[in-house]
Amino acid sequence: MLALLLTLLFAAANLWVIYHKGSYLLTLVPLGLLVVWLFVQRLETGLLCMALLTPFAVNMALMPGMELSMPVEPMMILFTLIFFFRILAVRKFGVRNSEFGVSGSDSINSELRTPNSELLRHPVTLLLLASLAWMFITSCTSRLPWVSFKYLLARIWFVVPFFFAAALIFNDRRRIRQFYWAYAIGLAAVILIATSKTLGNFSDLQTLHRVMRPFYNDHTAYGCAIALMLPAAVYFGLTSIPSPLRRGEQNAVLTNGSRSPLPCGEGLWARLLRFIFIGLLLIGLFFSYCRAAWLSVLAAVGVYVMIRLGLKVKWMVLLFGLGVGVFFVYQSDVLYKLSKNHQDSSYDLAGQIKSISNISTDASNLERLNRWASAMRMWKESPVLGIGPGTYQFIYGSYQKSYQLSTISTNAGDNGNAHSEYIGPMTEQGLPGVLLVAALFLTTFATGVRVYRTASDRDVGRMALAFTLSLLTYYVHGVFNNFLDTDKLSVPFWAFTAAIVALDLKMKKEK
Repeated sequence: MLALLLTLLFAAANLWVIYHKGSYLLTLVPLGLLVVWLFVQRLETGLLCMALLTPFAVNMALMPGMELSMPVEPMMILFTLIFFFRILAVRKFGVRNSEFGVSGSDSINSELRTPNSELLRHPVTLLLLASLAWMFITSCTSRLPWVSFKYLLARIWFVVPFFFAAALIFNDRRRIRQFYWAYAIGLAAVILIATSKTLGNFSDLQTLHRVMRPFYNDHTAYGCAIALMLPAAVYFGLTSIPSPLRRGEQNAVLTNGSRSPLPCGEGLWARLLRFIFIGLLLIGLFFSYCRAAWLSVLAAVGVYVMIRLGLKVKWMVLLFGLGVGVFFVYQSDVLYKLSKNHQDSSYDLAGQIKSISNISTDASNLERLNRWASAMRMWKESPVLGIGPGTYQFIYGSYQKSYQLSTISTNAGDNGNAHSEYIGPMTEQGLPGVLLVAALFLTTFATGVRVYRTASDRDVGRMALAFTLSLLTYYVHGVFNNFLDTDKLSVPFWAFTAAIVALDLKMKKEK
């Protein structure tokens, strides 16, 4: 009777607000309560729901100066609060759900059976925590503290669900697959929508750069997300879905006396759909016209060949450092050659590839150089502490030089970030900030390669390599753009990092 009374009162209040105020906000209350129940009772399913919804999320201004990606970021904030409450309630990191009075087969009971001090001591986790700690310090010394602390809070509600909670949940490899396909389903739908809008607009490059809106702000983030998913998609497309039948029940007898020819959930249609998804990613990658995404996939292919040839990580790093050193030694000659290229961005594939090295007339390349030059000037003023996390886009305008402005530059300097996952942190968090970012990326890469080469279970090794190559596409793309301040890329990026750490811990535990 109490539930019925409360329901009737809520319905009456909702109708009154709709009729007199024209607002439908109260209608969202039951949905919000459902999300709260989901995160309390089924934290693992809540993580999958956020992964599924992320590609569809749209930025909305809730109030002046306060913009969130709806509905995912409010869900991340709620998830983070509940996750912290669960830890504080039992004063232990990684415990049974039963200690919270929670039960259910879909809960994270099985994934949190033992204290996960190993996770907290993992090198990747330590570097991530050090990065967050340094971000807090630089927020205290920031030129715009309010902006920096909001940026820090956003980073926390990205990494808590999709790294710390995910690393616990990914103790079961099936959950890694489920997470990947949850995000993949949402991204596939966006690719279909964007590709359908692309047809008939091949002559207008500016239109092609906007067909993925409102789900992705521009073609660079869209292409980066597709490139990030592609190596793992190839792995999942070439491997079968694990099931109990594959782990010793192949001879299970059906009720009619016959034997099951295929494991549960695995068949011709399942394989076909996975290959269709790979083809869809390739189509989306091509029509994204994102040159950095194309380069990142080629880089992943090249690194895969080197790994298969047995080249050690330290030699790969040495080769990369040697290439950077050669560039600086001969930079005058290289820049002179690049200045002779006048091919602008084009919907023609050959022209688009050729425009990658155009630093004389291509507006996108010129603007990127302008942002980097402005960032370097800002960094020189504060090389250790930086100007503060998240503040670059509000300050860089006064550091621009007239002779470096492009046709898409703004005198106000209010048109985005530093366009680099390395230069941006260096400017905003000083030299320690970029060193922590580089160390985090390199350690994750080295961990993934080590798991691939030392895992006794070949499937664990191949999965680790797939996610390592996926993350490598972002490491390369990060030279030209930075998207870890958005949910679209942070969700898969931190989840894939968590998957590598979880596979590494699982391998060490089995050994």
